[in-house]
Amino acid sequence: MGGSPTQPYARITLILPNKQTVEVRLYERLQTTGRFPWRFRIGVPSWVATEDGVEPAEYSVWVTDRQLRPIEGVDLSMVPTHRSLEALPTPKPSGWVVRPDPQRRGGTLVHDGICQHAGGKGRELSFLEALDALMRPGAKACYDCAAAEVLLPALELGQEYG
Repeated sequence: MGGSPTQPYARITLILPNKQTVEVRLYERLQTTGRFPWRFRIGVPSWVATEDGVEPAEYSVWVTDRQLRPIEGVDLSMVPTHRSLEALPTPKPSGWVVRPDPQRRGGTLVHDGICQHAGGKGRELSFLEALDALMRPGAKACYDCAAAEVLLPALELGQEYG
């Protein structure tokens, strides 16, 4: 059920629900859409019962990056990477808009300029102004448009180097 012996793979660490870890084989990466845009097909070592006893086997499963940890010194570049058509980058908005968050008192939501929730109201912001707006207390990025997909990674990158 796992990968074939000739299929390229890299060693990687799988983090189990009880926080134990096990070294597994990473066979491929798939970029999709949704909350966890990357999926990883791994082979987990296991055992299978046969007529003659028990034999080593491998169980193939897809996981997200939250279940994996790289192994220092292991090159992952030879692992095939695929992108689904839905995962192609969305066009970058021409501007951003900050609106009050109807769900949270005093909160704000940052939308791309063409988002249905932007309501066509408010001053259009530049990319840097939108990032500044997201750094304010109570601010969130809209997940119904490109705001969360485009702005949050940029904001996280800036915090890593800031």
